[in-house]
Amino acid sequence: MKILMSAYSCEPGKGSEPGVGWNVVRAVAKYHEVWVLTRPDEGREVIEAELARNPIPNLHFVYFTLPIWGGGWKWRFGSMQLHYYLWQIQAYFVARRLHRQIGFDLVHHVTFVKYSRPSFLCLLPIPFIWGPVGGGEFAPKTFWQDFSLSNKIHATVRRLDCQVFESDPFARLTARRSVVAMATTQDTATRVGKMDTRNVKVLPAIGLPKEEIARLAQCSISSHLPIRFISIGRLLYWKAFHLGLRAFAQANLPDAEYWIVGEGPERKRLQSLAQELGIAHQVKFWNNLPREETLDKLGECTALVHPSLHDSGAFVCLEAMAAGRPVLCLDLGGPAIQVTEQTGFKVPAHTPEQAVRDLSKAMVCLAKNSDLRVKMGEAGRTRVSEMFDWEVKASHLAQLYEEIYNQQQVFKLKEFDTAVLSSSELK
Repeated sequence: MKILMSAYSCEPGKGSEPGVGWNVVRAVAKYHEVWVLTRPDEGREVIEAELARNPIPNLHFVYFTLPIWGGGWKWRFGSMQLHYYLWQIQAYFVARRLHRQIGFDLVHHVTFVKYSRPSFLCLLPIPFIWGPVGGGEFAPKTFWQDFSLSNKIHATVRRLDCQVFESDPFARLTARRSVVAMATTQDTATRVGKMDTRNVKVLPAIGLPKEEIARLAQCSISSHLPIRFISIGRLLYWKAFHLGLRAFAQANLPDAEYWIVGEGPERKRLQSLAQELGIAHQVKFWNNLPREETLDKLGECTALVHPSLHDSGAFVCLEAMAAGRPVLCLDLGGPAIQVTEQTGFKVPAHTPEQAVRDLSKAMVCLAKNSDLRVKMGEAGRTRVSEMFDWEVKASHLAQLYEEIYNQQQVFKLKEFDTAVLSSSELK
């Protein structure tokens, strides 16, 4: 089949949006011939270098960007969103011209994975697949009590942004014209469903390459490792690492450690909190580390603590499971789909006090039960290999494409039969 993909963000060797874009298009190209619409200003050199090293004959890139604005859009959140919106309009005209030349079987919007922004590619006269899209996850109001005033304003603006833009007639048109809309979480699926989408599926946007799964599998699953918990990510208020620190203090494990890897505006607040809780001597703050060093640090720890309040994805949870490390998270967003009772602890998120209490109990349980740590670690590796390997995900996508294509052919055949029958009756 000839597949057209839209990947505003796409770059090899990256996580988050660029990683999703690259890994999806690369993996699908093993099954079908793929044309990718993306930008030249981010990723082109890296993409072409990667394809020179590892050619993929079925993968073709079409680069374009707005003829105005230069790189100024990068510096502010609002300008980036406006640039993205305008680029989507331009993408339609580029795609329409390409479709006349090539004749695509279907079109798939991959990145950005934001449900409240439209993709004008839905206007092409071929089946349109949307997503997985996310962004419909919000921190429960009961957890706002820990937010600073500026963080409360940010959370409010973010919620209003989604409510306003999901009412955009073009966003609703995108949802309505989607043959299938894939959502990263149940929260986003619910919001997308209210936009008149006919068919919504919950499907995580993220995965891991087979070679990375193999690299993480080299981390030893040992019952003799020191008890050490780790949180990895940007130090932002909604990552809620303060809940992890409070849970660790409440667990009262004098011989254990808690490592935090990352930088961000919440660093000083977290350091002050560790002092207040009397655990500063057990808590180690690392700066941003190169990816390999970060994964090495993960391999030196007992379990990952990721109490995020509204993650659509969370690559770090998959990496931890692939490394054979149990994951402690809240029953919210993307982590709630990735983590199961067999691979970690997924605690309810009713109130901060309850969440801290449950996370603390999970820490104590893991610290005292080495067999459980090993069992959860092995289950995590199995789950990542079976569900989140990009090759596995691509095979499911390829199957979905074929199902949609076959349904369209049956529909066209029925239309043809109806037209022939009507013609005969007229005669």
